Amino acid sequence: MNPGSLQAHLREIGVPPQRGRTSAIRQLVLQAPAPVIARALGYHDKTATRLVTEADGTWSRYAPGDHSR
Repeated sequence: MNPGSLQAHLREIGVPPQRGRTSAIRQLVLQAPAPVIARALGYHDKTATRLVTEADGTWSRYAPGDHSR
C-alpha cells in the first residue's frame, strides 16, 4: 500500500487523512521531546515545537544534545 491509496481508503470511510496525521504527531510530541520527533519524522523543529505548544505539551525546556556527561 502506498500513501496515495491509503489516503483514498481513509477518505472513503470518512476519515480526513490530514487531521489524523496531525493528531498522531501531537500525541507523539506529548510522549517525547519535539526535536526528537521532528528529526525522526523529517519535520522542521519549529513545526514540531508549534505542535507541542498546541497540544499543551511539557517538553518546552528540553535541551537536545549529549547529556551523558
